[in-house]
Amino acid sequence: MHGVLLQAAELSTYGLIADGSAETKIVLAICAVLSVVSWVVIFAKWREFRRVDAAGRRFFGEVERADGLAEAYHAVSRLPASAHQRVFRVGVSFVNDVRPGGLRRSEPGTAPAMAPQQIDALKLLLGKEVSAEREALSHYVPWLATIGATGPLLGLLGTVLGVMDSFLGVATSGSGNIAAVAPGVAEALITTAAGLVAAIPAVIFYNVFVVRVRRIAAEIGGFATDLIGTLAREGLL
Repeated sequence: MHGVLLQAAELSTYGLIADGSAETKIVLAICAVLSVVSWVVIFAKWREFRRVDAAGRRFFGEVERADGLAEAYHAVSRLPASAHQRVFRVGVSFVNDVRPGGLRRSEPGTAPAMAPQQIDALKLLLGKEVSAEREALSHYVPWLATIGATGPLLGLLGTVLGVMDSFLGVATSGSGNIAAVAPGVAEALITTAAGLVAAIPAVIFYNVFVVRVRRIAAEIGGFATDLIGTLAREGLL
């Protein structure tokens, strides 16, 4: 009875890892590092997207309550820096640079309108800022895709190496029964499980974050388009 219990303990997951080959331990260590990196990125980006969403709600709240762009600009200037605020500042700074009077309302005909080339330059500038904000939001997200793709392959590599060692041991000992083969195969399969544990959360949250980046970028891009329309309605273009 004692021998059966001892054998069961040795065939536990912990026992297989502790008595595993160097290749298995190396693969498991790498999978553990990938899993830790994945969760660090997941928590960091989750908090970042929550901050961006909260900042966007405050920003649009101030803009909607303001009477005109000049008042809106002064209102949002008091808010913490955000992606929406930076796009707004880029547009306003351009108008202040190229048009006399800046955001101050002028009587029709008292100030020259922007040239078509200047309007095109404003659109390009806003588009460049929106792209920069999209890139900032996407920072580190590709790491999740990399971990999601390489985790299972790394686990499979460990499994292949473990199965090879198992069959080489059988060939050396000359024993081909299941009791001789099973421990080595079980040890080899642990690396596959470890690779999947690292990859599955990374793939899930990669897809979630890609959708959120697209949504926020579309929101910022829509605001940039609305800003140009508002500038035109207020006679600032």
